Amino acid sequence: MSFVERLVHVVKEGNIEESAKLVKKSLEEGKSAQEILKQVTGALREVGDAFERFDVFLPEMMMAADAMIEVMKVLEPELKDQGAGTIKAPAKVVIASVKGDIHEIGKNIVVTLLTANGYTIFDMGADVDSLEIVKTAQREKADVIGLSALMTTTMPGQKEVIDILKDMGLRGRFKVIIGGSPTSRKWSHDIGADGWARDASEAVRVVEELLKSR
Repeated sequence: MSFVERLVHVVKEGNIEESAKLVKKSLEEGKSAQEILKQVTGALREVGDAFERFDVFLPEMMMAADAMIEVMKVLEPELKDQGAGTIKAPAKVVIASVKGDIHEIGKNIVVTLLTANGYTIFDMGADVDSLEIVKTAQREKADVIGLSALMTTTMPGQKEVIDILKDMGLRGRFKVIIGGSPTSRKWSHDIGADGWARDASEAVRVVEELLKSR
């Protein structure tokens, strides 16, 4: 088994210390940082797919994501030296649980997986005012705004952010993705969002697809 194959294996297992160690050794032996990134990102995607099939559970997925974050810490300086971004389509994501919603677990999982995939994340936390989300997206020059709502009573907060973007003439500047257990693809369409994800692993794919259309 090659170093890269072993690396993929330990990332899938969520072995944080061994993952970082193997990346350093692979780089020392002349392996390309971009190739290592491609392999381990694929490994993390496989874990996400397994989670969707219920072949693995949330703790295993989060451990793999944490291992990937450590891998990225080692790879990022090498990627910058090579003039490459940390992902194929480098992007900044502003994410929040909307006004009135204090739930963060689902959002935090999305943050972890997006971070593990190399995205720059600005996590605003929970119960965030709609206008503040828009202002932060402007200030941080975000590419994507992620809006989480875990209660039917807070879902209108997702629409409010989009309406503010329209009123301010900013709607075309950001891709908006929504999620949360009471939300749906239909709700996403009804409020004019760009995408909807049923879970964290799907959120990564949706963001990736949205950025391809930039």
